[in-house]
This record gives sequence, C-alpha cells and structure tokens, in this order.
Amino acid sequence: MLTIEKLREYGANVDDGLTRCMGKEDFYLLLVGKVLEDKRITALEAQLADKDLDSAFETAHALKGMYANLSLDPLTKPVSEITKLLRSRTDTDYSALIEETIAQFEKLCGL
Repeated sequence: MLTIEKLREYGANVDDGLTRCMGKEDFYLLLVGKVLEDKRITALEAQLADKDLDSAFETAHALKGMYANLSLDPLTKPVSEITKLLRSRTDTDYSALIEETIAQFEKLCGL
C-alpha cells in the first residue's frame, strides 16, 4: 500500500507535494495513485525510438508537469532533462534517460 512514509523513502518531496494538495494526504495519495496508472512513459519510449521528437516533447512535457506537481523528484529529474533536450528538438541518444525514467517509475510502482 502506498504511504506518505514510503514516498519519502523513495525520494519524493512529500511536504512540497502536500502543500500543493492543501495538506490533504488522502488527496495527494490519490493523485500519486493516478500516476501509477499512467502509461505515457511507454508512449514516450516509442516516440523517442521512432525519432518523433515533436510528439515526444509533448509527452515528456506533460509527464514532467505531472511529476513535478506531485514533487516526485526521482521521476521529475530524468523527464525534465528529456524535456529540455526535446524543447530544442535535439536528436541524440535518449536511451539512458528513458531507462532511468522507467526504472524510477517501476520503483514507484513497487512501493
């Protein structure tokens, strides 16, 4: 079961996330639970593999906003880097960044 303490151990800035959720732990946990159901990382991985940089930027930017708003820092960091590179449509090897994103997502799902 997902708890505030497990999210702290994961590296989430829970206090900041709770502030955005008006201090309501149940609401914050509900929103983090919605993140666990989101499948856009798979879409982002495919878009990057296909070099569809425009679609990848849109997906990465949306994920970055979702993760940052909930202060899920271990996920926010690699997705922010991807977003930054895609903003200028940088054609580079994104494999390390997407692998880190997937690893952090799987770690979050395992909480």
